[in-house]
Amino acid sequence: MRTSWIVVVLTAVLLLGACGDPSDGPETAPPTPDVSRAATTHQRAQSSPSAPAAVVAPRVLYLGDSLAMEAQQVLGQELRRELRATYTSAPYSGTTPCDYLEGTGKKSLVPDRDKAAALVRALHPDFVVLQFWGNAWGYTWCMDGITHAASPQKYFSRYRADLRRLTDQIAAAGGERRPRIVWVAQGPDPITPDRVRRVNELYEEQAAASGDVVADAGATVAPAGSRYTWVQYLPCTSYEHEHSDYCTQPGRDRTALHLDKDYLHFCLAPTTSTPRPCPARSPGILRIAREITRVIGSS
Repeated sequence: MRTSWIVVVLTAVLLLGACGDPSDGPETAPPTPDVSRAATTHQRAQSSPSAPAAVVAPRVLYLGDSLAMEAQQVLGQELRRELRATYTSAPYSGTTPCDYLEGTGKKSLVPDRDKAAALVRALHPDFVVLQFWGNAWGYTWCMDGITHAASPQKYFSRYRADLRRLTDQIAAAGGERRPRIVWVAQGPDPITPDRVRRVNELYEEQAAASGDVVADAGATVAPAGSRYTWVQYLPCTSYEHEHSDYCTQPGRDRTALHLDKDYLHFCLAPTTSTPRPCPARSPGILRIAREITRVIGSS
């Protein structure tokens, strides 16, 4: 049963062009997703008469992979409501940090116009939020075929180098108005839990080295006291009890984080062949978005 479950799960992941971690992932990268410029959201908050006059609304840029793709609208809503933020998102499913590096040419799933440095120069954000599961199985060309399954050490070394390069490019693009980077730590992985732990450690390491910050959003979708144990359900929070649409099984005092056939994504609507923001109220996505918003608000 476990083998069949994993096969079904991976099939669902591949449909979305996701960034999971099976050892038998595709050998060649797929075509660049057809995500038009219009799909990138540019949203400005409305002034709130109840907001304190001293609060400066931040400009936030959100980049990342399929996890960012599904969460982009919810994060924008939270940032606008809580921080009156000006918000832009440009996620691409299947990506990893190297896809957002300038100088990759055609070996990338992200077009030049949406590279991190290009968007920083154009938008002058105060924060750049980067959310990557950590593409580990050669889905994107820019990883040059390096996979976690074939060579964990080479994979982690390359991932560390790409985090440094991406940080440097964002800093250079920001100039005197360098934005602060928010690395989003990921939730548990039932297939390779130690890989996610190491990737999150790399985010912590890079943030500490460059004066940036980590939002441990992954902890909000993990059991209390067991940060890297994957579960499909968690007890409802007080917020979810107060907003009943987000407590999916109130009679059992628990809420769903994942669909039965998708261990990676948090959208409680089936994946589609065309990447899209999540169309369903999804507790995992909201938990992640609220933690990212909290970290930006306190930074």
